[in-house]
Amino acid sequence: MSNVANIHGALPLSNETVKVVRELDKAITDAINKARQAGMPQGLVVGILHGYALGETARMVNAAD
Repeated sequence: MSNVANIHGALPLSNETVKVVRELDKAITDAINKARQAGMPQGLVVGILHGYALGETARMVNAAD
């Protein structure tokens, strides 16, 4: 997925944060590629990722309350 750009906030990130973001990006990319190779439907992959994104968003919003 070399054609995907990582977008960060306007504030500078620490080297440790950049490292962790790169590791997370690689883990997600590897998992998606493995799912594709196993023949998992793309819609299912998207649905699973979207579910996790919604869950994380809900946790962030609720933590701000």
